[in-house]
Amino acid sequence: MSQNSQPDHISQKRVVYTMPGVDAVTVRRDEAYRTADGDALTMDLYYPPRSKSGARTPAVIFVTGFSDVGAQRMLGCRLKEMGSYISWAQLGAASGLVAITYTNREAAADVHAVLRHVRQNAASLNIDENRIGVWACSGNGPTALSVLMQDAQDWLKCAVLCYPYTLDLDGATGVADAARQWGFVNPCAGKSVADLPRDVPLFIARAGQDQMPGLNETLDRFLVKALTRNLRVTFVNHSVAPHAFDLFDDSETSREIIRRILSFSQFHLLTEDSPRTSSTLMS
Repeated sequence: MSQNSQPDHISQKRVVYTMPGVDAVTVRRDEAYRTADGDALTMDLYYPPRSKSGARTPAVIFVTGFSDVGAQRMLGCRLKEMGSYISWAQLGAASGLVAITYTNREAAADVHAVLRHVRQNAASLNIDENRIGVWACSGNGPTALSVLMQDAQDWLKCAVLCYPYTLDLDGATGVADAARQWGFVNPCAGKSVADLPRDVPLFIARAGQDQMPGLNETLDRFLVKALTRNLRVTFVNHSVAPHAFDLFDDSETSREIIRRILSFSQFHLLTEDSPRTSSTLMS
């Protein structure tokens, strides 16, 4: 058995929380959203149990900031094939949303191609093109923030960032340094919190014992700026947790944070005319 197929390999890790309905989720695999050098780039769409054809369901896109070329070399699989993305997508679908994972060639650009394809083909995909959210973790954070900066229209209803790298502010270089070290793209280089829309609700989960270089320092600076600017931030700090606590910290606190993320997404995507004015701070 190769190292990449061992159950405890990072590519096989699933999140520590599950819920009823994940086994009844249906998956529409390898829907092409664009071609690159003659090859199709594809996405997998996870639908809620008992979804009906023709129904328009809100969607959440799991944003990636790493190229699949590098992911296959390092992990032995594309990002959408990782246990973490599969299990998060199943949880999203079991919560009543269409959850979307995708392959990529150019991480900074391809997420926008996914969004365009989803919105332009919403009817055939059974998606409500006016109720879309994004989710990202770790080094995928800057790419998700670039979506908020470039694509934030009325149809983008919320975003979730888990233990994320964010923005280099006030002359700091932690995100840029980490991007060079780990190979994720940093499309928000040179941007500030002022470039983010004020009315898109954000859920940010912090790992108090995060070991990734510079992550919490840049995240804490980002949070102060975001709250000062009155962005709509829901913040949780898992004070004793390591990076990727949803995979490596099988505790009730981790499971509760995952439940909160799913409830946050349900509220802002499934509730018609959800409030868009208040900011919330939790710890």
